[in-house]
Amino acid sequence: MTKQPSSFSRRCWFTFPTRGEVEQPIIWQMSRKFPDVMFDIRQASVQNEIGIMAVLLTGAERDVKGAIEFVRSKGVTVEPIEKSVVEG
Repeated sequence: MTKQPSSFSRRCWFTFPTRGEVEQPIIWQMSRKFPDVMFDIRQASVQNEIGIMAVLLTGAERDVKGAIEFVRSKGVTVEPIEKSVVEG
């Protein structure tokens, strides 16, 4: 039996600022590149020209941080969410 890494979570706003990012399968690409990061889309508003998503990412700290950097590298703005915003 292998030891599971401690669970690390980040709640983030992902903002897809242009049609180019909205039309790309960035979340799918992230899930393929970081298969051990669980993601939960808590809220989303996606239009033709902009998309905003509240996402909870959970996994090993290095994997979660790597997934966030990957999403940023695709042109998506990533900002932390206050805990009360997701729960409330």
